[in-house]
Amino acid sequence: MKIQESAEDYLEMILILRNRNGQVRSKDIVNEMGFTKPSVSIAMKKLRENGFIKVDENGYIKLEETGYAIAIQTFDRHQTLTQLLKTAGVSEETAMKDACRMEHIISEESYQCLKAYFKQK
Repeated sequence: MKIQESAEDYLEMILILRNRNGQVRSKDIVNEMGFTKPSVSIAMKKLRENGFIKVDENGYIKLEETGYAIAIQTFDRHQTLTQLLKTAGVSEETAMKDACRMEHIISEESYQCLKAYFKQK
């Protein structure tokens, strides 16, 4: 399933914050990503309506199965592409920024081939 880049970024951030803090609320996403509360609220509503997340009565955000799968895929791509770029000599800051853009547009075939190629090295 192909979703918007921003949705992938939000799902990835929810995964990262959950792994770091154990629980995630909208305000955590606001603080981490630097977006406004209304923007995050609208995004969470769309993610919830599309079945990617659920929000409990205390405001804690949990990834649904489909949201988790997208978050894991996006996170894996980000981590792998960052490492590949750093290995090629790109500075860490630039590698992280470029990987964030690349993770959304690279084809699955190209990504898997790059990943396999650099595992051999």
